[in-house]
Amino acid sequence: MASMEPVQVCVKAAVGAPDHLGDCPFSQRVLLTLEEKHIPYDMKLADLSEKPEWFLEISSEGKVPVLKCDDGKWAPDSDVITQILEEKFPNPSLVTPPECAAVGSKIFSSFVKFLKSKDPSDGSEQALVEELRALDEHLKDHGPFINGDNISAVDLSLAPKLYHLKVALGHFKGWSVPEDLSHVHAYMKLLFDRDSFKKTMAAEEFVIAGWKPKVTG
Repeated sequence: MASMEPVQVCVKAAVGAPDHLGDCPFSQRVLLTLEEKHIPYDMKLADLSEKPEWFLEISSEGKVPVLKCDDGKWAPDSDVITQILEEKFPNPSLVTPPECAAVGSKIFSSFVKFLKSKDPSDGSEQALVEELRALDEHLKDHGPFINGDNISAVDLSLAPKLYHLKVALGHFKGWSVPEDLSHVHAYMKLLFDRDSFKKTMAAEEFVIAGWKPKVTG
């Protein structure tokens, strides 16, 4: 069997440290997919604060992640990229059944709203806790992953977002996921302890640096 040509993928470089992997949760989602499917890949880091010419040539909107397809074109958007990878490399399958696909889908937007909120009484904290509680209920009945025993695409999408939530809310608000959401805590530990996650995560200081202008601005 011929050895596989590495897949070319371009992701965000760290703020202020362009030779380090940056804090984009959508980039990490793609890297996690590549790791979990054992697909060899070459990773290019794009400094989004000073977008290099080569990067704008492959990503006209200047967004990450982008993946080089068989036809030589570069595909943007983590939803599209993970779909391409699933079709081209079906084993191991990361397909999430439709009834589980939307689990946790509002957590990230709720987290961002609460993180940026300056008004403690605006309900943004409560809204986030409700989303996390719904995830906790789902995991209690269906865990340890969202689709039972096997990790799937929905987990790989949520893992980086939960990591950002943990690091950014801890740093900027001294906030953490309520203790009584024990299934969410176990789920986060399960995800963050995976080799694929450790290999593709941005260092905490880069996550903080990435959110800082959005919080203090």
